[in-house]
Amino acid sequence: MRFGCVLVGPPGSGKTTACHGLQQFLTAIKRPCANINLDPANDALPYPTDVNICELITLDDVMTEFSLGPNGGLIYCMEYLENNLEWLKSKLDSLDDKFLIIDCPGQVELYTHHSSMRNILAWFEKNGFRICVVHMVDAHLCTDPFKYVAALILSLKTMIQLELPHLNVLSKIDLLPSYGKLAFNLDFFTEVQDLSHLLDRLESDRSFPKRLGKLNRALCELVEEFSLVGFLTLAVEEKESMLRLVRAIDKAIGYAFGSAGSTAEMVLESVAAVDSSYLRDLADIQERYDL
Repeated sequence: MRFGCVLVGPPGSGKTTACHGLQQFLTAIKRPCANINLDPANDALPYPTDVNICELITLDDVMTEFSLGPNGGLIYCMEYLENNLEWLKSKLDSLDDKFLIIDCPGQVELYTHHSSMRNILAWFEKNGFRICVVHMVDAHLCTDPFKYVAALILSLKTMIQLELPHLNVLSKIDLLPSYGKLAFNLDFFTEVQDLSHLLDRLESDRSFPKRLGKLNRALCELVEEFSLVGFLTLAVEEKESMLRLVRAIDKAIGYAFGSAGSTAEMVLESVAAVDSSYLRDLADIQERYDL
């Protein structure tokens, strides 16, 4: 059994930065890992890759050859990869049992509507990989109720579409203070338990179109009825935050059980035992960043 995580989310949500941070953190705790780039538009990565889809196909080449725009080009690239998974298998076979960190494109339609990414991730599962989806959402969306509702719907649709162990992450939490104070405590946005307060705030906004009131209420009720969406927080440059993310990923895919006794896991457990401040609760995070 082999393990890994795949980072998805909108452009600018911090996927590539988080991949780099995970690679550095796992290396520090002596867990062998490999970086996999499945974004054919990302040709300026800040870290070396072990597998790079740009060796198979690039977005620029597709756009030039078929006169496609960036969205159509990315869909073509993912369909091409889906039809050439033997190439991917040959690359992965050379990585032994390294933990995979998979960076993906930022086109959200690939995770909410199109089938290629779902089929590619299902292929990983069928070939003995336990994969956790880490869906990145920029934390600054919490400062705008309209954008936060959109992020909830996007997160829910991605979870339903991909059908894999899944974590939603509010990224760049350390930058959130620059956008001002939150309307509610941080746990309101991470636990997603009672959105009626958010609806009240939306409807009290004079710029809010009244004709959209029923739509927003229906969307919030949909999220609450599924009761699937919740968020972790992440500040990539803080080891405590990275530790929380790694432990959540490990729990989601059963890494601690599948590789019991491994050096990486023993190091991870010892780090947590030595410094319990790594497990800060949300109140501590809110106080620290003055949210």
